[in-house]
Amino acid sequence: MIKRIGVCLVAALMGLWGAAGVALAKDELVVYSGRSDKFVKPVVEEFTKRTGIEVLLHNASSTELLNKMRVEGERTQADLYLSNDAGNLEMGGQLGLFQPLPAALTQQVDARWRSPDNTWLGLSARARVLVVNTKAKDIGFVKSVFDLADPRLKGRLAITNSANESYVAGVTVYMEAAGKDKTQAWLKGMKENVGKSVFSKHGQVVNAVAEGKYAVGLVNHYYIYRYFDEAAKGRDKDKDKDKDVVLDKDAIRILVPDQGADGMGVAWNVAGVAISKHTKKRELAEKFVSYLASPEGQKIFAEANYEYPTRADVPTAAGLPKNMKVADVPLSKLGPERDATLDLIEAAGMP
Repeated sequence: MIKRIGVCLVAALMGLWGAAGVALAKDELVVYSGRSDKFVKPVVEEFTKRTGIEVLLHNASSTELLNKMRVEGERTQADLYLSNDAGNLEMGGQLGLFQPLPAALTQQVDARWRSPDNTWLGLSARARVLVVNTKAKDIGFVKSVFDLADPRLKGRLAITNSANESYVAGVTVYMEAAGKDKTQAWLKGMKENVGKSVFSKHGQVVNAVAEGKYAVGLVNHYYIYRYFDEAAKGRDKDKDKDKDVVLDKDAIRILVPDQGADGMGVAWNVAGVAISKHTKKRELAEKFVSYLASPEGQKIFAEANYEYPTRADVPTAAGLPKNMKVADVPLSKLGPERDATLDLIEAAGMP
């Protein structure tokens, strides 16, 4: 089910991780984190090592956590909010859940990677790209994400379900760049191609394409590079089947869509951070944000997660596509246009 801001059950939200009111140490920060621990822990552990400040990560989806903060209000224990989606960050800013960050922090990254009112800061960027099976035939026509609606891909396309936050954000970008009519037709075409066979995770999409079950998939770029990394090691753990599997690094390739003079460019999104309006540890929270945005923190993101740093002075990890054409849609649009996007997705009946 697609989640909208404010529609989750209050009881469920308040029940996440038990009752509030747990005593916290003075030098301890609570982060409501919508990112998987494996993406966040390396930089958190280094921050604690350098500062002695402990960081507690409370995990759920970015949307659920934003709803939780909204319901809790001034009673929230969250000192910071970490999201894998600029749309949720922008919504949180508009809902008054965050406080503006100091200019000294926000100016460390380019304006395109932060909110117009400086209530949130992008930490690492990712692109929506296509993963292609290298042995797939008759897919030379695929140049754009909109080509995924072509009937020639019926039964050959792999995507995540429409509740995936990156999926929703990507649709918003396409809607803003190409218009509602074209985007809805695209959604309906993809639905015909995938039927009810969708995945819950991007990693599953990549693996299915690599195994030759599908010709092409729509994913965030770093999942492809994580596959390459695991393939270089020789094998990986199939968590769904609880067994080791051998990965073929030559089974897939990346296709950056919508390039060239007529292309709209790829859809970008960021993982980012905001400081809770109600934190009582503002100084510690700023130290944490400062480290996340520092060259050292950005380097950890870039190397550990295969994501793009948001600081211009931190190099991109080796092997990632560079100089991509990016869709001209401000990240701040991902929040205000979220409901319109969900309306399109629901109208198309996407699973």
